[in-house]
Amino acid sequence: MVNLKEGDKAPVFKGKDQHGKTVSLTDLKGKRVVLYFYPKDMTPGCTAQACNLRDNYSALTKKGYEVIGVSADSEQSHLKFIEKYELPFTLLADDDHKIVNLYGVWGEKQMMGRKYDGIHRTTFLINEKGVIDHIIKKPDTKNHTEEILELWSRKEA
Repeated sequence: MVNLKEGDKAPVFKGKDQHGKTVSLTDLKGKRVVLYFYPKDMTPGCTAQACNLRDNYSALTKKGYEVIGVSADSEQSHLKFIEKYELPFTLLADDDHKIVNLYGVWGEKQMMGRKYDGIHRTTFLINEKGVIDHIIKKPDTKNHTEEILELWSRKEA
């Protein structure tokens, strides 16, 4: 399992978005990237997180941040999620787990005593040079944008 740290070069990913278009980290060179991994479209926590990012999207884009969400759901599932909640950012379908494995966020989880493999909710804040500035291992789904802005404002100070 990959164990990325702050200061590491962000692994270059490539995946299909909700429209089947290929998106790569290299396409985003020179931009700050909020790369957030979440377990599943349409679930309560994932919806709260996506809606928090949606509601504060203009604050993020004004600072030059590009938001990219990644889960193992299909392109069609992402499209429904985006349409239902009017999400203004890109979601990547990672049904083959290449991106989640590259970032080390796929692994054993436990819910109600049951163990299973899945995505660990994690956000990587990647700077313009492609370096990981911050890793948020357990994002506050309802206040995620505030966490992001706070971390990056400390970096700029």
